[in-house]
Amino acid sequence: MRTTFDAEADAAYITLVSEIAPGRSVRNEIVDTAGGTVVLDFDQAGVLLGIEVIGATKLLDGEFLAGAERIDQA
Repeated sequence: MRTTFDAEADAAYITLVSEIAPGRSVRNEIVDTAGGTVVLDFDQAGVLLGIEVIGATKLLDGEFLAGAERIDQA
Protein backbone atom coordinates (compact mmCIF):
# COMPACT_ATOMS: atom_id res chain seq x y z
CA MET A 1 0.00 0.00 0.00
CA ARG A 2 1.25 3.47 -0.88
CA THR A 3 -0.24 6.81 0.08
CA THR A 4 0.57 10.08 -1.64
CA PHE A 5 -0.54 13.56 -0.60
CA ASP A 6 -0.63 16.82 -2.56
CA ALA A 7 -1.17 19.66 -0.10
CA GLU A 8 -1.71 22.23 -2.87
CA ALA A 9 -4.65 20.22 -4.22
CA ASP A 10 -5.62 18.94 -0.74
CA ALA A 11 -5.82 15.48 -2.28
CA ALA A 12 -4.50 12.08 -1.25
CA TYR A 13 -4.33 8.80 -3.12
CA ILE A 14 -4.15 5.44 -1.40
CA THR A 15 -2.91 2.73 -3.76
CA LEU A 16 -4.09 -0.72 -2.66
CA VAL A 17 -2.25 -2.83 -5.26
CA SER A 18 1.43 -3.03 -6.18
CA GLU A 19 0.95 -1.02 -9.39
CA ILE A 20 -1.88 0.52 -11.39
CA ALA A 21 -1.00 0.27 -15.06
CA PRO A 22 -2.43 2.86 -17.45
CA GLY A 23 -5.97 1.87 -18.41
CA ARG A 24 -6.38 -0.65 -15.58
CA SER A 25 -8.87 1.52 -13.72
CA VAL A 26 -12.09 1.21 -15.68
CA ARG A 27 -14.78 2.12 -13.14
CA ASN A 28 -15.05 4.83 -10.51
CA GLU A 29 -17.51 5.13 -7.67
CA ILE A 30 -17.82 8.70 -6.38
CA VAL A 31 -18.92 9.48 -2.83
CA ASP A 32 -19.58 13.13 -2.03
CA THR A 33 -19.36 14.08 1.63
CA ALA A 34 -19.65 17.34 3.57
CA GLY A 35 -15.84 17.66 3.71
CA GLY A 36 -14.92 16.56 0.19
CA THR A 37 -15.12 13.71 -2.27
CA VAL A 38 -13.90 10.11 -2.21
CA VAL A 39 -13.34 8.27 -5.50
CA LEU A 40 -12.98 4.48 -5.51
CA ASP A 41 -11.07 3.10 -8.53
CA PHE A 42 -11.90 -0.44 -9.72
CA ASP A 43 -10.52 -2.68 -12.44
CA GLN A 44 -12.53 -4.77 -14.91
CA ALA A 45 -12.79 -7.67 -12.46
CA GLY A 46 -14.14 -5.42 -9.71
CA VAL A 47 -10.92 -5.29 -7.70
CA LEU A 48 -10.52 -2.06 -5.71
CA LEU A 49 -7.24 -0.54 -6.92
CA GLY A 50 -7.09 2.72 -5.03
CA ILE A 51 -8.90 5.49 -3.23
CA GLU A 52 -8.63 9.19 -4.08
CA VAL A 53 -9.59 11.60 -1.31
CA ILE A 54 -10.28 15.21 -2.32
CA GLY A 55 -10.48 17.39 0.76
CA ALA A 56 -7.95 15.11 2.44
CA THR A 57 -7.17 17.40 5.37
CA LYS A 58 -10.83 17.31 6.38
CA LEU A 59 -11.53 13.64 5.65
CA LEU A 60 -8.33 11.90 6.78
CA ASP A 61 -6.54 11.77 10.10
CA GLY A 62 -3.60 14.17 10.36
CA GLU A 63 -1.20 11.44 11.50
CA PHE A 64 -2.14 9.34 8.48
CA LEU A 65 -1.43 12.27 6.15
CA ALA A 66 1.86 13.04 7.92
CA GLY A 67 3.07 9.56 6.91
CA ALA A 68 2.07 9.99 3.27
CA GLU A 69 4.57 10.61 0.49
CA ARG A 70 4.38 14.29 -0.44
CA ILE A 71 4.09 14.82 -4.19
CA ASP A 72 3.70 18.61 -4.08
CA GLN A 73 7.29 19.27 -3.02
CA ALA A 74 10.11 19.45 -5.52
